[in-house]
Amino acid sequence: MSHGHRHLTENDPTFTAKKRSTAEIIQRVSVYLWPYKWLALATVGCAVLSLLCAFAFPRLTQFIIDDVIGDGQTDKLTPVILLLLGAFFLRDFFNSIRIQVNNHFEQNVVYDMRRDVYGRLQRLPVHYYDKRASGDLMTRVIEDVNAVERLLIDGTEQGTVAIVSIFGVLAILFATNPVLAAVAMSPIPLLAVGALWYTLTAHTRYRKQRQASSAMNALLMDNLQGVREIKAFGRERHEDGRFAGRAEAMRQGTLTIMRAWAFYNPTMSFIAATGTGLVLWIGGGQVMNGLMSVGELVAFLFYLALFYEPIGKLHGLNQMLQAARAGGERVFDILDATEERKDAAELQPLPEPVRGEVEYRTVHFQYTEDKPALHDISLTARPGQMTALVGPTGAGKSTLVNLLPAFYETTAGAITIDGQDIASTSLESLRKNISVVSQEPFLFNGTIGENIAYGNLDADAEKITEAAQAANCFEFISELAESFDTRVGERGVRLSVGEKQRISIARALLKDSPILILDEATASVDTATERLIQQALERLMTGRTTFVIAHRLSTIRDANQILVLKNGRITERGTHDELVRQQGLYARLARIQNTTFIEESFAKLEPAT
Repeated sequence: MSHGHRHLTENDPTFTAKKRSTAEIIQRVSVYLWPYKWLALATVGCAVLSLLCAFAFPRLTQFIIDDVIGDGQTDKLTPVILLLLGAFFLRDFFNSIRIQVNNHFEQNVVYDMRRDVYGRLQRLPVHYYDKRASGDLMTRVIEDVNAVERLLIDGTEQGTVAIVSIFGVLAILFATNPVLAAVAMSPIPLLAVGALWYTLTAHTRYRKQRQASSAMNALLMDNLQGVREIKAFGRERHEDGRFAGRAEAMRQGTLTIMRAWAFYNPTMSFIAATGTGLVLWIGGGQVMNGLMSVGELVAFLFYLALFYEPIGKLHGLNQMLQAARAGGERVFDILDATEERKDAAELQPLPEPVRGEVEYRTVHFQYTEDKPALHDISLTARPGQMTALVGPTGAGKSTLVNLLPAFYETTAGAITIDGQDIASTSLESLRKNISVVSQEPFLFNGTIGENIAYGNLDADAEKITEAAQAANCFEFISELAESFDTRVGERGVRLSVGEKQRISIARALLKDSPILILDEATASVDTATERLIQQALERLMTGRTTFVIAHRLSTIRDANQILVLKNGRITERGTHDELVRQQGLYARLARIQNTTFIEESFAKLEPAT
């Protein structure tokens, strides 16, 4: 299809999303949190309980200073230290639960939001993709969704804890002093062992998670590039299911990493806390022996750390808020985009059986107000007949056929199939009865068998083989080491142009629709391959209402009607012999063309027209 109507600014990957206020972003993202409100409350509750246990530290320290040390009650020193370690244990116990609950909370929200954004992408019209780069859309689904969800998940939890911590610390008077460095470093060997374990084992977990992420990204890019094939074969639901599987694999991979972190981080924190307990234990004895002051001990253990840490978190939350706002604008640009017509009650399926009589009634179409593409197009294609479209590049041939499966909606006029206006027809029924074979066929990054079966997901191996034989591709497939299980690579990169085209013909044969749109693809193949493709096309067209965008006149001599388009208008129509007798543009084209392509021939004729 010609894309001359596009603007460069529209294809810019940084295509600007609608500006939205922070309040709007927060309000809309909050909808995704409501189904998991109990997880949210549990996350905040565990965080507050962990903080309260941490606040026991200064109270116990005060008790040691005032009662144990001040009054000389040395027999209480060891029990109080054990009580202190118990408070640390409870703090990190609740913190471990919080991390695990928060991870499930986070991944559930990410999963739901990604599914919604991807589902909307599947339901958007083709012209939406004309204005946006696939890589930009992919970034919105992967990275921007993460930025948005972290605002309320981490923001709610960390913001609450930070505020409570700051006000709690400000309510307490404290002083600072030097540290017992040698005692504080006693947990270092255990911390080093823990860090070594995590470092050595993390590679496997992160590799699996990145592989799952890569698989999901590859499928997403694959589908964005093949959106016309998905829509032409009506496979939106099928692709939604495939994406759900990949997204679930990524979710589980991320949870595996986070489960390890939920064990490692609190454990290391508890080990480090034992050093604080030892400092207080040994330092308390030193205070009683007059080796250091009480103020120095208290300052070292508590206040500086508990005061500045939550302040730093608030700065981080502000940065997170700004990132979420920018990401939210891009995510909701997708979610707010206008969908293709929905299969509502007023939309009807085509009456069965579909004969395939197509009629264009005074059809006009323009991509934008200043880009008219078709003018006053009227034609009738009878069931089982071939209608060929010829004309120079940009004449409107691809635009004309793309209106039939409703890739674009007509600006004026009507298109009917068996007398029913396609504007009042459900897209599922419409596209079920139309097969499309493009000039540059798209193959998904799967096996040959999977690509052929895309035409009919319920087809068995026998039907797939029959379609391959009819499309003249069974021979080269059977010679491959893995036959139908051979992977074709991204966009079918491992196959030749002719092989890809024959597989796409087999796919269309398997779909077995009464209407066929064919953009001939014999331009870039050798003579022998062209002959094989032409034979397969003849089998495919048998009994079907066929629209052929012709590249060589030799392929359309037997067409029931030939339409010559120029500047979006039908300037001549008739059979090959009728048009030759008219001595018009087509006749002049026929005289000069041998193996030259039609577009090149029109260029030669342009000065004479």
